Amino acid sequence: MIKPEKRDEIIRAAMELIAEHGFHGAPMALVAERAGVAAGTIYRYFESKDDLIRETHAFLEGQLLAALTEAYPAGQSVRQRFLHIERKIIEYFIAEPMEFRFMEQFFDSPFGVAHRREKLFGNKEKNIIFKLFEEALAQGIIKELPLPVLCALAFGPLVDVCRDHILEFIVLDDPLIEQISAACWDSLKR
Repeated sequence: MIKPEKRDEIIRAAMELIAEHGFHGAPMALVAERAGVAAGTIYRYFESKDDLIRETHAFLEGQLLAALTEAYPAGQSVRQRFLHIERKIIEYFIAEPMEFRFMEQFFDSPFGVAHRREKLFGNKEKNIIFKLFEEALAQGIIKELPLPVLCALAFGPLVDVCRDHILEFIVLDDPLIEQISAACWDSLKR
């Protein structure tokens, strides 16, 4: 019988090791040791290291989506919903620096490129962010730019400020988070 908590321990160990040492610095034997399982046990849950990496990302993406949808202001304006998402992303990543570092590693790798390509150009169901962009474009509220450019303007700065907060170059308090979120909105609005 497969125990979900054992799978979660393996994912957590992989996330931590990859965040700390990169993909090559996180061999399966070390992941197993950190998770407190035998190396062969990992293969009961994951077909390969690549599968473990993708599943770790999917798990963290689910955690982030849950944070974004918590108290989501569904009936409010596009701007208010956008600012909510921006704030939640910043708050989540500064509260979870290890997860942030894993996501940076993931998106700067071939895994992340393939994932982004599928999200941006594939036929998968649109997520909350893409739906918001579609609504804003349909209403003529934001600039008509390709989706990758909209994402870069909206979220690229968040990566930098979260990284700078984690590195203690800046302190992201509530007023500064509000200003950053508004600045990202200003870069998109018509």
